[in-house]
Amino acid sequence: MNDNPLLEPRYRVPFDSIRAAHVEPAVSILLDDAALRLERAASADTLNAVDRLTENLDYAMTLVRHLEAVTTYPELRAAFNAVEPRVSAFYSRIPLNEPLWRALKAYQESADAQALAGARRRFLIKTIDSFRRHGADLDAAGKARLEEIDVELAKLCTQFSEHVLDSTNAFELVVTGESKLAGLPESAVTAARESAASKNVEGWRFTLQQPSYVAVMTYLDDPGIRETVYRAYQTRATRDPYDNRTPVARILELRRKKAELLGFADFADFVLADRMAGRGARARSFLDELHERTEPFFRRENEELQAFRRAQPLEAWDIGYYAEKLRRERYDFDEEMLRPYFPLERVVAGMFALVERLFGTRVEEDEGVAGWDPKVRCYRIADLDGTHLGGFYADWYPRENKRGGAWMDAFITGGPRNGHFEAHLGAICGNLSPPVGGRPALLTHRDVETIFHEFGHLLHHCLSRVEVRSLSGTSVPWDFVELPSQIMENWCWEREALDLFAAHWETGERIPEDLFGRMKRARTFRSANAMMRQLGFGITDLALHSEYRPEKDGDPIEYGRRMIARFSPAPLPAEHAALAAFTHLFGNPVGYAAGYYSYKWAEVLDADAFTRFRREGVFSREAGLAFRRSILERGDSEDPMVLFRQYMGRDPSADALMERAGLIAPPS
Repeated sequence: MNDNPLLEPRYRVPFDSIRAAHVEPAVSILLDDAALRLERAASADTLNAVDRLTENLDYAMTLVRHLEAVTTYPELRAAFNAVEPRVSAFYSRIPLNEPLWRALKAYQESADAQALAGARRRFLIKTIDSFRRHGADLDAAGKARLEEIDVELAKLCTQFSEHVLDSTNAFELVVTGESKLAGLPESAVTAARESAASKNVEGWRFTLQQPSYVAVMTYLDDPGIRETVYRAYQTRATRDPYDNRTPVARILELRRKKAELLGFADFADFVLADRMAGRGARARSFLDELHERTEPFFRRENEELQAFRRAQPLEAWDIGYYAEKLRRERYDFDEEMLRPYFPLERVVAGMFALVERLFGTRVEEDEGVAGWDPKVRCYRIADLDGTHLGGFYADWYPRENKRGGAWMDAFITGGPRNGHFEAHLGAICGNLSPPVGGRPALLTHRDVETIFHEFGHLLHHCLSRVEVRSLSGTSVPWDFVELPSQIMENWCWEREALDLFAAHWETGERIPEDLFGRMKRARTFRSANAMMRQLGFGITDLALHSEYRPEKDGDPIEYGRRMIARFSPAPLPAEHAALAAFTHLFGNPVGYAAGYYSYKWAEVLDADAFTRFRREGVFSREAGLAFRRSILERGDSEDPMVLFRQYMGRDPSADALMERAGLIAPPS
């Protein structure tokens, strides 16, 4: 098995060689190796051994999990499902290992431990806390029960994600009459025609993939088609053979039992014990405060939209459509006006130029490196002096064997080794509108923000200079991890930054000043609705993981519908079942469960942090290097609030976020 490409980390990942048949043999060997490391960790160099304990296993499982997300096929899915329970059980057993736990506690009392400083001291404290929080002090029966729960959760969450992908792909709507396409922009019509041709059918094909779904809900005049597509999207994974209703109920039950077993009042408190919020109640009060400040603006926006619609009541599938019409009337602005100015290649090149100015890093394509799909590209990140910091793969377009959304993956976490600092490696994935009709891939402004967002995560990973692997890069509290990503979105609204990458794909013309002005004025259009949507998800998430009880609240999908309905601008259909496809909450044993509030929490941080660039200049190298040194390079080597204070010189304030959203008057 020496030729198995999953057995040891390689910076040049042999994606073209990895096969489903490699998965089970490699994982068996790596589990044996990790078990041996676990046994030895209790007797020598315990702290460093814990940090490196699962390094090779992490690498293999990250690659397999990644490939299952971006290029799945039946054999790979079967192999992943076969090994995941064993791997999950092993990870669950690490903090339950008695000899290792005794060794850690003994080391904590040693003179060497007392002399630790910086990241290594923080790692020891966090490791002791994590072991205790994950059951190290449980009796034998409790440990066995915890392992059972973790294994079952891993299986259910994998099943949940597979059901979402399969049910999304199971839907298609083929329109044969061109008159029914009225309202759609040319780019969406062309994409639908090419989608139909790819399936050898006549007409125009629409799916539940984001580019197709958003175009229909925003622009298509035909309300019947909008309703059909909306209902299909909001009821994904609710019918056999992809029904997620039972898995959701069981996942919530297991999370409650796990929290109780570990001595926590609820799953929210268990999850947040190691995050900035600390407890579920604090996260909820944070969201409630934003809710209270946003509510009056939310009501006014919806009254205005209903007045615009006049006599007809607004249905859920009408909101995006009429909101776009109102925005066009009020600001003479349409998102499609910007699309010709955002060809993907130029956006990416401009983003690289921006981070070179800000952070002193150069990004160049690594040509000739094979990825998992022919359209995947590979890049290298280096300091201006040539020091290699990291690299990443970019996979921009949707495929039927690829899950939806946008995300960043970390394949290799570098660090000090053999006398030098080894480079990091990751990936950025999206589901952007592909090239159609002989044109390059032309993006919406929201697409551009998404690219900048995910690239912020990559910078956090690739620029990390933390000596402890477990505290490096994005291994930070989840209510802090979105700061480096969300702050990047701010440059997508600055004229000077846009001029680096926004140019008409045919003429090279910059965005005209008049169009830029309309875009800026329209930025806060219905911002209270955008805020309430996120608050609704966050509050529903916390309620599910702290307040919800099936005996009093009934079916969790229906409970979620009732909760989300409070934050909706229109009544939700009775069959609305967003939770059944909410992979953020149920696609991972933890993931964003009890942590969806993190987006808003980090948005407060990012809006406030960007005020320094507003003060010193949007291209300020001094501010950029300070952000790099205080945030991007530091990982979890220091308390996140301390890092924020180092950068800003004070605690964060929510006022900058509310001002940016147009929900308070700016200071005079």
